[in-house]
Amino acid sequence: MQQFLEESKKISREIATLSGEIKNRVLLEMADALMEHCDFIVSNNEKDMSHAKLNNLPEALLDRLLLTGERVEAMANALREIAALKEPVGRVLDGWVTQNGLNIQKVSIPIGVIGIIYESRPNVTSDTAALCFKSGNVCVLKGGKEAEHSNSAIANVLRHVLAKNKIPEQAISLIPDSSREGVATLIKQDKYVDLIIPRGGEALIRYVSENSTVPVVKHDKGLCHIFIDEAANHEKAIQIAINAKVQRPGVCNSMETLLIHKDVAPYILPPLYEAFMSYNTQLKGCEVTRKYIDIKCATQEDYDTEYLANILNIKVVKNVDEAIFHIAKHGSGHSESIISENYTTVNKFLNEVDAACVYANASTRFTDGGAFGLGAEVGISTNKLHSRGPMGINDLTTFKYKIYGNGQVR
Repeated sequence: MQQFLEESKKISREIATLSGEIKNRVLLEMADALMEHCDFIVSNNEKDMSHAKLNNLPEALLDRLLLTGERVEAMANALREIAALKEPVGRVLDGWVTQNGLNIQKVSIPIGVIGIIYESRPNVTSDTAALCFKSGNVCVLKGGKEAEHSNSAIANVLRHVLAKNKIPEQAISLIPDSSREGVATLIKQDKYVDLIIPRGGEALIRYVSENSTVPVVKHDKGLCHIFIDEAANHEKAIQIAINAKVQRPGVCNSMETLLIHKDVAPYILPPLYEAFMSYNTQLKGCEVTRKYIDIKCATQEDYDTEYLANILNIKVVKNVDEAIFHIAKHGSGHSESIISENYTTVNKFLNEVDAACVYANASTRFTDGGAFGLGAEVGISTNKLHSRGPMGINDLTTFKYKIYGNGQVR
């Protein structure tokens, strides 16, 4: 592992100097190659799917694992969108001349070697590889065992394009030891690895955060909430709540708890119940909620659970302050939304809720690199430093100061 990472670090200096023109051309070739080898990728995914079904993986995880021709095409399109983005390296972020005539420029540069640890979703392999390449970084990928064949197939297609263009294949690599011991080694190699990005379950995030000597940007769990205020448009509120929960329950930006103002609870809960029942959503609620609709009782533990399934908690609150308090206590800093036509209440919620993404009158499902116009994302960071929210190419750069002098001494 150390020899492998030492070589990755060495290669990173070459990748950092590639021109935007070369990177974009290679990314477009990678997109074409994914489509050309679509059958190869899907057939390898079928091996993973068969194994996953034998091991009784939950339906939500099976959905994340599945690759179809349509999903491979979406992966290819994501690469084309990344190629079309503005060059992230070499941007002059700031500049000034000091009193003694030094011309100082703050310029964006690649981070170097980025280790990405993720589970289930094989499209992450192509998305993260492309984002790292576009931003001049070397990526070292560790996917989940459940997607082993899919990840290997995708990486091989991308690496073949690099080799064809005489670019070191190790710019995109799967780590040679994908065991738990291999991960433990990877996250201790701060001499060769510059950043670790873990994406996955709570246990993985905690393990990496507690044991890594390499800086970590967490893609933590998504305990997302929607608050329906007393001044909400009911039709809009129901439509948004349904979308946030049922459109794709197994993703981190889906809603896990719906908060409802006490003054509208008697009127909006019955139609909400009917709407969720049509999607077979399992509902749990507080005592007040259960006065209006017949559902299971929600426990304190439920409010701290990321279901990643078609299960939803409902809680009636006194006002926006109690909604904000509940989110502060149980939320994960991912995505939160308020449904209200009251501008003052909306602003209070947006200003006081501490999360990477806060919405007014929209579904939390939009927390996504593609939806944000970033092309794709490496993950949704719940960190406050150095990146927060969807991590796109600009978040995969750091900066240096370039100082131009004319003989100045101090």
